[in-house]
Amino acid sequence: MTMMTAAKRSSDQTPTCQSVALHSVTYEIRTFGDPVLKAIAEPVTNIDEKLVRLTDEMFDVMYKAPGIGLAATQIGVQRQVFVYDIEEERKVILNPQIVESSGEWVYDEGCLSIPGLYVEMLRPKRILVRGINLDGNQVEFEADELLARLFQHEVDHLNGVLMFDRMTPDQRREAVTLYRAREGQPKDAEPYHLKLV
Repeated sequence: MTMMTAAKRSSDQTPTCQSVALHSVTYEIRTFGDPVLKAIAEPVTNIDEKLVRLTDEMFDVMYKAPGIGLAATQIGVQRQVFVYDIEEERKVILNPQIVESSGEWVYDEGCLSIPGLYVEMLRPKRILVRGINLDGNQVEFEADELLARLFQHEVDHLNGVLMFDRMTPDQRREAVTLYRAREGQPKDAEPYHLKLV
């Protein structure tokens, strides 16, 4: 996920796939239109060195983009894994589930898989997310505002849901049109901002 705070750090997001080569594997951020983004990820059943290496590579891809969160599905790996780093809090969550939500919060939301477009979206303000860490322990996080938004966004990715899927048909048409217009522009072009609320 990319947020306005991440965008302020760098406007270097491009509408093409970005890749990082590590351990002889190249992972690319998949962009809108790639069918892998619509697939529901499989739960993680085994925590091993391969999974730990994958999460390290996910952090590298996320930092290069730059972003503050990344779901495994965004690099074509169909596993219930996401990584994030917000306010120096670098974490991995496996098999995440949002178990409670409350309130409402409007925020300009962006996505590494939909580069160059920020959409003012309404989501729950507070959530409780439950998952597993890399040690195999169950973890719970109460999150508010930006962190809550990040968790909701990444869990959506793991369930094959994009920001466009949370819009009305008219809103979606407008957002996709803006996204398509942005695709042919230089990577340092100003992103588009769409108000839906």
